[in-house]
Amino acid sequence: MKIRAHVYVSGRVQGVFFRSETEYEAVKRNVCGWVRNLPSGRVEVVFEGERAVLEELVEFCRRGPRGARVSEVEIHWEEYTGEFKSFRIRYGY
Repeated sequence: MKIRAHVYVSGRVQGVFFRSETEYEAVKRNVCGWVRNLPSGRVEVVFEGERAVLEELVEFCRRGPRGARVSEVEIHWEEYTGEFKSFRIRYGY
């Protein structure tokens, strides 16, 4: 069953390749959505795909790439919309 995960990651998560590593992990698993930096210093991610696969990606977000220091992960499980055709990095707010 497909679902959406809207994730906010706090800690030292900007300037450590968090977005590019998240994109790599999502594309590798054929998950759609996007990732972006927020002005608050957090990273925001929207994943859409099979729940078991999204849970793997949430686990990646809990540890992040080398150099990241994740202090908190906030997850909102939402209904699948199918609005995305790929996964990408978003720039700007």
